[in-house]
Amino acid sequence: MRVLLVEDDARVAAALATALRRRGHETVHCMTAESALETFAAEPFDLVLLDLNLPDGDGIDVCRTLRRKDESVAIIAVTARAEERDRVAGLQTGADDYVVKPYSMAELNARIEAVLRRAARAAPAPTEVIAAGPVSIDVAARRVRINGREIALTRKEFEILAVLARTPNVVVSYDRLILAVWQTSFVGRHTLDVHVGSLRAKLDVPGLVQTVRGVGYRLAP
Repeated sequence: MRVLLVEDDARVAAALATALRRRGHETVHCMTAESALETFAAEPFDLVLLDLNLPDGDGIDVCRTLRRKDESVAIIAVTARAEERDRVAGLQTGADDYVVKPYSMAELNARIEAVLRRAARAAPAPTEVIAAGPVSIDVAARRVRINGREIALTRKEFEILAVLARTPNVVVSYDRLILAVWQTSFVGRHTLDVHVGSLRAKLDVPGLVQTVRGVGYRLAP
């Protein structure tokens, strides 16, 4: 998972970035509101951990701007501001959760999982048939056809394909795909790779399900 860490305290940021990387997350650190907004505009992220006390602006305003730019990105405010009015303002301007310092990494990890799990469940489930090149996906009926011929997929294979098909030509990170399909982050990459390999074999459409090495998968119809 790609995490944008917005924190002006270098020591806090270093410790948090190290903990996140140990869990396999790619982390980019910004110390100011300006650099955070510039970085977010230039690169895709799955999660933003946002301190509200920034040297060049209020994190509440940063949160509002991030949410306007991307409705789907997960945002967790991680801050020393514990007043009720701050928590309410943070949540009302687009944060998915609000964690008050000091906190444990166990608590933060649990909140990250919960936020991403809710985001995966809240993803719109289209009722119409999705077309991806020669493949048609009837989400409601859970049927997949290639040039009119129905293909039998397992439940997990179908869900992987459906997640990718909802955002064609967009890379879905390994972690986000695992959370969307298995509803937990404790499934290993190997399990996902095996299911994707089986899905590719059944679809038999070269180049349809592409690997973006080190990031995730995308459907390229």
